Amino acid sequence: MKPSFVFILADDLGYADLGCSGARADTSPNLDRLAAQGMRFTDGYANSALCSPTRFALITGRYQYRLRGAAEEPLTGRARGNSALGLPPDHPTFASLLRDAGYATGLSGKWHLGYPPHFGPLKSGYQEFFGPLGGGVDYFTHCDLAGRHDLHEGDAEARQSGYLTDLITDRAVDFLRRRAAGPFVLSVHYTAPHWPWETRDDEAESRRIRGAIHHIDGGSIETYRGMIRQMDEGIGRLLDALRRAGAKDNTLVVFTSDNGGERFSDNWPFAGQKNDLLEGGIRVPLIARWPARVAARRVTGQAAISMDWAPTFLEAAGVAQHPDFPMDGRSLLPVLEGAQPFGRELYWRMKFRDQRAARSGCWKYLSVEGNEFLFDLARDQRERANLARREAGRLQTLRSLYESWERTMPGIPPDASTEKLYTEREMARPWF
Repeated sequence: MKPSFVFILADDLGYADLGCSGARADTSPNLDRLAAQGMRFTDGYANSALCSPTRFALITGRYQYRLRGAAEEPLTGRARGNSALGLPPDHPTFASLLRDAGYATGLSGKWHLGYPPHFGPLKSGYQEFFGPLGGGVDYFTHCDLAGRHDLHEGDAEARQSGYLTDLITDRAVDFLRRRAAGPFVLSVHYTAPHWPWETRDDEAESRRIRGAIHHIDGGSIETYRGMIRQMDEGIGRLLDALRRAGAKDNTLVVFTSDNGGERFSDNWPFAGQKNDLLEGGIRVPLIARWPARVAARRVTGQAAISMDWAPTFLEAAGVAQHPDFPMDGRSLLPVLEGAQPFGRELYWRMKFRDQRAARSGCWKYLSVEGNEFLFDLARDQRERANLARREAGRLQTLRSLYESWERTMPGIPPDASTEKLYTEREMARPWF
């Protein structure tokens, strides 16, 4: 019997925001249980330190730099009506490839890969869609930064009241109720715990901020933790729906985040946060459970990245990749089934602050605005000891690896946006 897949994506979740990865509060009993029932990756990465570029890589299995829309940091309202800024419908995705192989496909939650009429979930492999098309939206009004209502069902606007985290869960549970006979692939892309800082008890705060949803003057650690707890409750409902439908054993469930945490997140032990190619901006929680094929209570140091899950799902389903769009990600299926971790190199770049990074083994090369760093992540996960002078030869090796990789990628378009959501004063903070 072909396996099914549930891919759960949090938004701006910090590495240590879950109990299983070091949280200082009880935020995630269901996700902690999921980790205990399967495999936790200590070295899980996002393809970018920002949301939409990671999502391009996730759905295609390829470095996001290959697509023009992913050069936007992030993909904001300027993409509306723009036929270049989005995921081209003719580009294969894991959803379209699995759909064509007979899978039922659904997305409940955030899309953030371009706007109609040129782009959309139903054009890129999903048969069902419910959620916002853009980035951050208010949890109660469902309006974006510009005050536009952004909640959709299929191609139509959906006027539905309720707390967005719960609405996303409701639709995902409904999909499982109808499709659990399988095979199916369900993407559940929560907006939590992305700003604005609102739990389901904070509708009054939603009214107070009146569309200023980047919420500079609000929020707290406790509110943020509450958002995670309520997302975790929804994930518990999803897992229970799988169990009740008899689909638990043969469904691979994956949970991760689109990038590192932001203002109220706990990224310990890493420095940096969202927008940074320091580990705090790209190292994310990563959990996989598949009772039929993945042993419980396993922890792996395998370096894994967002784009690995597309080839993993395809290999598990026995579905070939598209020959014209070879994936850059590596299938993690052997590691899930008990094989030893494999070595690899991973690369990142961002127009914001001219950031570049490469990881090879335990070594990491980082360049920020022309300043170069070399870190031994095995001894210095917090990236405090710059070994660039002590290990000049190794620095040159990793720099050369990065430069060789970059030559295989399209350049960053000069008109790519690094649109700022905050003023310079609001963004001011030490780099380290």
